[in-house]
Amino acid sequence: MADCRESRYMELALVQARLAAERGEVPVGAVLVGADGAVVASDGNRPIEYNDPTAHAEMLVMRQAGQKLTNYRLSGTTLYVTIEPCVMCAGALVHARVSRVVYGADDPKAGGMMSLYHVGRDGRLNHTLEVAGGLLAGECSAVLKDFFQRKRKK
Repeated sequence: MADCRESRYMELALVQARLAAERGEVPVGAVLVGADGAVVASDGNRPIEYNDPTAHAEMLVMRQAGQKLTNYRLSGTTLYVTIEPCVMCAGALVHARVSRVVYGADDPKAGGMMSLYHVGRDGRLNHTLEVAGGLLAGECSAVLKDFFQRKRKK
């Protein structure tokens, strides 16, 4: 069972997901936390806004953190994200040396860390990620389902 602090970080990621939905983006939010427990960066999806297919919440948070920490290596950090990262984001997490990923909802269609692929977990790359899924999964899943239901009704 997750501790209160972990749930708080995922709640912050959910806030970012809801803000993304308000912008018309797929509602995914991410928060990167340092080893000291301080939030280093947070954001939500922005591919439409930025006209950038790589502007997933995870990628934006890693970019912000790299700038803030003046380091492209994000060792000792934990990423909290509302849905299981895709293969692109999982690969970037490996390259950034993020230590741990905690996600909310599984992504059976595009999951890059547990559902379809095991990027950063199968021991074949030069960095291994600790991955935990299911934190506030119901809430994370509901944000996505509500968004797509509203979109279909238009």
